[in-house]
Amino acid sequence: MLDKLITSKTRLNLLIKFFINITNESYLNSLASEFGESTNSVRRELNNLHSAGYLVKKKIDNKVIYSANKYHPFFNILQSIIKKHLGIEKIVVDIVDKIGNIESLVVLGDYAVGIDSGCIDLLIIGKNINIEYLEILCPKIEKKIKRKINFMVSTKFNSDKGLVVFDSK
Repeated sequence: MLDKLITSKTRLNLLIKFFINITNESYLNSLASEFGESTNSVRRELNNLHSAGYLVKKKIDNKVIYSANKYHPFFNILQSIIKKHLGIEKIVVDIVDKIGNIESLVVLGDYAVGIDSGCIDLLIIGKNINIEYLEILCPKIEKKIKRKINFMVSTKFNSDKGLVVFDSK
């Protein structure tokens, strides 16, 4: 969907990287390696996004670290567009409305760090989760968003100890 509007694969990867998770930050060589792109193409797009105000940069030692500008007037809009592009909003709406009493829905793996690998890992924490319905729903969502979904279900999360107790899928 977005790849038709944003024809630069590098720019799209950068937008996904920085706008899927506000805590994501990175530097030029790391991004070039992660995307399998040349440093020149990544640098050009980083400069474009920074000059437009979408990214902020800070210098730490000898590295320039980039992150999303959460104060940009279009931050929430861009984040929403990226989530729609990846299909995350569709997953959340379908899952939350129909499968039980969800306390938390956590995106894990590649998507949590802004890499569009084609596979979305989800941790669903809640009570009375209808796993059978979830197994029926997932293939339908996967077809719509053209991405694989892996889910784990837990009934308990103890944030003090960092423990998650998993139910069988």
